[in-house]
Amino acid sequence: MPEMTFRVRWPDDSVTACYSPSSTIRDAFETGRRYPLDEFVARSRAALEHASTRVAEKYGFGCGQALAQIRAIEQRATQYRNHPAADVVVESFDS
Repeated sequence: MPEMTFRVRWPDDSVTACYSPSSTIRDAFETGRRYPLDEFVARSRAALEHASTRVAEKYGFGCGQALAQIRAIEQRATQYRNHPAADVVVESFDS
């Protein structure tokens, strides 16, 4: 299960590197595509929970970093709830 980061551009044009314990994060997003904020948060949560479950199946315990990343994404997203055209772009995946 190769861990990776995925870089996202937030509505204010800031960029964040996010962590995933599994390359399955690629199944949730397309690079260069804009996602409405709520959709991005929901996809992130589902993909990172799935990745954490895969870790648990292999090692007997989930991935705390994946769960922390979900919380970080959800917290960051609250800043943009009233932002017009609050889209998030997944810019890249890095191994």
